[in-house]
Amino acid sequence: QVRIVESGGGLVRAGEWLTLSCAASGTDFSVYEYGWYRQAPGKQRELVASITNGGITNYAYFVKGRFTISRDNSEKSVSLQMNSLNPEETAVYYCNIKFFDAAYWGQGTQVTVSS
Repeated sequence: QVRIVESGGGLVRAGEWLTLSCAASGTDFSVYEYGWYRQAPGKQRELVASITNGGITNYAYFVKGRFTISRDNSEKSVSLQMNSLNPEETAVYYCNIKFFDAAYWGQGTQVTVSS
């Protein structure tokens, strides 16, 4: 049974940074793609960044230059370094890990940015 565990959320002030981490366990299959999404209250879930197993990254325009996504294929893990956070980025952040036959979501981790 595949398990996705996230960590790293918390409360920070505007302009500060946080690092989110996520790892998959319970499977020997290789990951195809890793992604981070977020969902603010009353809004739809949106893609923040993604990275393929080959290292190709994709960033939402609103985080380019501030966030960095990285992965470790051997550990089936992904991290999101978030710099210069602003209050509008307060949301629950979700990890998504795609295998070739299925995709799995983490439980979500709360990120709160105070002004």
